[in-house]
Amino acid sequence: MSLYGMYVKVLGPLATKWFTPDVIGLENVPKFGAAIIASNHLAVIDDAVIPLETPRMVHFMGKKEYFNGKGLKGKFKKFFFTTAGVFPVDRSGGDKANGGLTEARKILEQGELFGIHPEGTRSPDGKLYKGHTGVARLALETGTPIIPVALIGTNIAQPAGTVWPHKHHTVIKYGKPIIVPQVHESEITHKMIRQLTDTMMHKIQELSGQEYVDMYAQDRKKELTAAKNATTLQHPQKSK
Repeated sequence: MSLYGMYVKVLGPLATKWFTPDVIGLENVPKFGAAIIASNHLAVIDDAVIPLETPRMVHFMGKKEYFNGKGLKGKFKKFFFTTAGVFPVDRSGGDKANGGLTEARKILEQGELFGIHPEGTRSPDGKLYKGHTGVARLALETGTPIIPVALIGTNIAQPAGTVWPHKHHTVIKYGKPIIVPQVHESEITHKMIRQLTDTMMHKIQELSGQEYVDMYAQDRKKELTAAKNATTLQHPQKSK
């Protein structure tokens, strides 16, 4: 039995009882062939919740820090994500960051499912943020359909900063596939990939019911950090 198979058959039933996921629209996931599972991102456990009820293996990319932790906590994270089908990606930028999409392309060319969060990072406040265009470019280059997915309740099950998730009901909604024609790399324009990205995020927003914010989640996190630091400088005693 593969590590992923062990997760689904051994850890899966336990996780299902813990998160009690309701699944809607599972018929929209193709039984055969490649597809991109594009989901909102609320918690670290998102990549582990989706495979619980999906009949096919979903390959996700996760930042390499999840696999390099030390001690018991670090070993648990590495084991958990490895068994759930997550592969490490270096997000430091440049060619290293592009390695994740190269691996994703291989997965799609093999006719498998690739899962990704277009927001690029977890939402800092439960809202849905602007999508990055890498997903759309990948879909256009390979002619792969995009399945918009909404996760609901995972941020309550695992609030930011929490390692072990709480027991909480979750919902997974699969939308109808966005059919994407294959376009030669030289013919793909920025307008084309931006429009597809915005369409994808709109479909996710319709499923999740989240408030949409037209800015990147990373930028919002920087704003929140700056505001917190400013408050600390102005009122050092209150921040303790």
